[in-house]
Amino acid sequence: MPRPPLRLLLGSLLCALGAGAVSAQSLPDYEQPPVSYSTTAPDDAMTQFQRRLAAGEIALGGTGREVLRAVLDAFGVPAASQMLVFSKTSLQRGRIRPSRPRALYFSDTTTIGWVPGGLIEVATVDAQLGPVFYAVDTTGLPARPARIERDADCLRCHGGTFVRDVPGLFVRSVFPAENGEPLLRHGSVVVDDQTPYDQRWGGWYVTGYRGTLEHRGNAFGREQGDALVFQPHAGRPDELSAFFDPGDYLAATSDVVALAVYEHQTAMQNALTRAAFSARRMLHYQHSLQQTFKEPKTDEPAYDSVRSVFAGAVENVVDRLLFRGEAALPAGMEGHAAFRTAFAAGAPRGPHGRSLKDLDLKDRLFAQRCSYLIYSPMFRALPPPLLARILDRLDAALRGEDPGDRYAYLPAGEKARIREILLATHPEFRARFGAAAR
Repeated sequence: MPRPPLRLLLGSLLCALGAGAVSAQSLPDYEQPPVSYSTTAPDDAMTQFQRRLAAGEIALGGTGREVLRAVLDAFGVPAASQMLVFSKTSLQRGRIRPSRPRALYFSDTTTIGWVPGGLIEVATVDAQLGPVFYAVDTTGLPARPARIERDADCLRCHGGTFVRDVPGLFVRSVFPAENGEPLLRHGSVVVDDQTPYDQRWGGWYVTGYRGTLEHRGNAFGREQGDALVFQPHAGRPDELSAFFDPGDYLAATSDVVALAVYEHQTAMQNALTRAAFSARRMLHYQHSLQQTFKEPKTDEPAYDSVRSVFAGAVENVVDRLLFRGEAALPAGMEGHAAFRTAFAAGAPRGPHGRSLKDLDLKDRLFAQRCSYLIYSPMFRALPPPLLARILDRLDAALRGEDPGDRYAYLPAGEKARIREILLATHPEFRARFGAAAR
């Protein structure tokens, strides 16, 4: 008996989903199966933190600065990663001003935000859900315990407005007025590692930069009629006491190298989240069709539409992994030794001591241009057919066999060093391409 046309079967399938599908149309894709972001319990670093807090293994008390330090230590986030933003562009905008900026700290998987006298904000990456956002209210300590809530309000900005419809982290550059209010009608930039450096850091403090290229940090704008008046700051500060009293903070710095690394990290993490969610949605769709067609259920892409989405996800992730389109690094990106040391601590190293966290800071940000987030739990938890395709495409690129020489900007020696590091330090890469696999 001939099979009905695919369009008729798809129409029947959609009708069979019933009225629930209609109400779901107003929800973002990530709030619907198979991801179901907000209704799925995460298994992330915050889950572990809450267990330890309940068991009395972590004690929170003292000044806000002391509580912040204890939270950073519990999550393994280095205080040397401190970045300070003074634009009113976050959940705690009412507390933020140039004399009291919001501090941000990060590790490979966790970002922690804090304003003196306010909440501690935590975004930690779950292997299946991507970034999950929490508010930690410590204002009642020690009379009552810290209150920790998964914060849905963050998704108003971090759930699609600036990150293309996935829960994500991002860095924004604005033109701030002297009170920190962003002059938004003159535009803003969501910054990643491809953004030219002269467009970065509007509304942020920046220390440790020695270069002549002007950027938007440390400076304020104003409006004259309908026109923006903005003059880049001429100074190259090592610390920030000329701008405000930094005594309430863990450091008097807002490290330029930490900013650049974090801007890469947010872009890479968002690419992983987008790829994971897209692959899971398409496999869910494929399984529905296979059930309708009474075909065997498979996790390998079986339809052209599924293969096409997988191919796009692979290319996007490998482009980000290998820093394709990275903005030219200006001279003078020195930063501070404390961050460079903390960032490299514990990095997996190959047989010659090289690491994907080795910084270059001359011609480019990293000595080996392959993202260290290739070791992240979310990368390693990608749907297996997607992970296999990404590793295959990455290996082909590192062996100089990428179609159209897409990664020709990487010298052969650098590709060889990256591949050597991955074979020595990355279990999935070694299992697929190491001597035993051959």
